[in-house]
Parts: sequence; C-alpha cells; structure tokens
Amino acid sequence: MSSLLTNSAAMVALSNLRSINNDMAMTQNRISTGMRVNDASDNAAYWSIATTMRSDNSALGAVKDGIGLGKATVDIAFTAASKSQEIMEQMVAKLTSATTQSQDGRAKIQQDLNALQDQLRTNASSAVFNGDNWLSLDKQNDNLNPEITGSFTRDNAGNATLEKIEVDLSAVVLVDLDGDTARNSGILTSDGLGAAGTPAVVDDPATPGDETAAAVPGTGVMGAAAAAFAKNGGTGALDTANLLLDGEATITVLNFDISQLQDTTNDNALLEGLISFIDTKGKEMTDAATTLGSAKMRIDMQLEFVNTLTDAVDRGIGQLVDADMNAESTRLQALQTQQQLGIQALSIANTGSQNILSLFR
Repeated sequence: MSSLLTNSAAMVALSNLRSINNDMAMTQNRISTGMRVNDASDNAAYWSIATTMRSDNSALGAVKDGIGLGKATVDIAFTAASKSQEIMEQMVAKLTSATTQSQDGRAKIQQDLNALQDQLRTNASSAVFNGDNWLSLDKQNDNLNPEITGSFTRDNAGNATLEKIEVDLSAVVLVDLDGDTARNSGILTSDGLGAAGTPAVVDDPATPGDETAAAVPGTGVMGAAAAAFAKNGGTGALDTANLLLDGEATITVLNFDISQLQDTTNDNALLEGLISFIDTKGKEMTDAATTLGSAKMRIDMQLEFVNTLTDAVDRGIGQLVDADMNAESTRLQALQTQQQLGIQALSIANTGSQNILSLFR
C-alpha cells in the first residue's frame, strides 16, 4: 500500500542511516583519540579499572624517584667504603714494611700513614647525598636503619600501601660522632688499645696461698702485642710510651703514630699488635662494603622490577581501553560504504512518494 502520510520505506532508510552515522561518529572518535574507552559512558567497568591502574602507575613513578634517591645515597656510601677498604690494605702493607725499619724509617713511613688517615677522614665526611651521610653518624642518637621507598601495592580491598627497603648501618658507620670513647664503635674511631691479658696461674705446692686462676685473653693492640712480646722473648710488662703520644689514652685507625717506635723487642711487639688491629679493622671495613653492596644490589633489583611492573600496568591499561586501529580503520571504510548506500536507499524511498503523482495525471 502506498501512502502520502506515512512513508515507511523512508522511515526505515532514515533509521538505518542514523544508526550508521552514530557508529561512524564513534569510530572516528576512537581513531582520533586512539581509545575505545575514553570515559565512563563508553564502558564504566573498564574505565574504572583503567583509572585506578593509571593512579597506581603514577604512584609507581613516585616510587621510582624514591628508589633513585636511595640508590644514589647507597652508591655514594658504597663507593666511599670500598675506597676506604683499599686504604686500609695500604696501611697494613706500610705497617708491615715498617717492621724491618729503624725509628727514622718508621717516622718516614708515618708521613705516608698520616696522608692515608687524612684520606679516610675525607672519605667518611664526604659520603653525603641530599644531606644524608651513612658513614659518619652518632650511633647512639642517629637512625641506624634508614628506609628506602621500595614499592607501591594495592590489596584486594583496594587499600594502598608502600613497601620499604631497610638498610642496617650498625656495622657500616666508619666515624661514630659520639664523643664518649667507651661507647664509640665506629670502624675508624673505636678504641683498639685493649688489654694485654694475663697468663694462667697454677697452684704451686711450694708457695702457700697460691690460687689457681684461668688465663685472661688479651684484646686489641695490647693483646696481640703481648703475645708477640712473649713469643720474641720479652719479659715484664709492655711499655706503651712510644705508641701513645701526646697524652692519648686510646688508639684508633685515625690517630695511631709509629714515628717514635724504636727497634726494640718492646716496640716491635707494639708494632705487631698495631698491624693486627689495623688488619682487623680492614676486615670490618670489608664487611661494611659488603653490607652496602648487598643493599645496592637489592635496590637495583627493585628498581628494575618497578620499571618492569610499570610497563606491565601500561600494557594492561592498553588492553582495556586502547582502540585497535587496524580494526577501526577497516570499520570506518565499511561504514562509509554503508552510509552511501543508506543515502541512496533514502533517496529511493523519497522518490516512491513522488511517483504517486503520475497516477493523477
């Protein structure tokens, strides 16, 4: 039936053309933005997930900055500790060479040792980044467990937390700023004088009242020196007058002086004890560098992980909201063809109404 009031064919053609135009507008929007989910109206669930993931990625970007800051601090401390360990090796070598020298030769060697001591001070005081110095601290009052931002995580309930990487500096500090020599435990500033110890006392039947006493082991410079003194045939007590200069009551890596040690059994034993002490401190320095090296490796691994995680999150977001440009370009061409056909169909439908006029001529 043909009707002048209702053109059903034109209405169908117009509806189809309107649908094609809407699809074409959506496809053109995806091509221009590169996204198939541009806002919540496109896909509320995917848009919500992608928005949260973008927020997490922004937080991970801040985490990377924090890790980079911590990495720089650890790198500087590690470099200073490693260089200081090399200096300790040089000290042991120079002290060893001094065992065959006279007092004059030892005084000349001490000039080199003074330079090494000054360099150790410089290494410890210069290991600063962003105001933090992990090698020069007051171990009684300063924080010995600094934390570095490690990662950003979100649990199933949506709660966000920051993971931390803790570095233990208790055995890393080279210069303890605590002025109490009894408490000072810095590798370079702790007192190493120690005590000579005493030999065991055994009951002597010929000596009434004699009591048995266990041997007291020696410690520090004095302990090693006492052992060397006895081994080399020395008798009596050790005299530290030539080792403790200028009224010093302690011996540290930074203040020892061998310039007054003479070529005697007593002073040679003191030199051997000093070598043992410096060698022990060198091992502590090696342990400190190892601790920092392990922390450096851990931070490097975490930084690499965060970088990889950021890339994975970006890929995940892309899977949810990015448009497939190959598919969209093909779809656009198809819609353009459909649009042209829809226009022709609408034109044909409108022509049908005009043809009715010919019946009244």
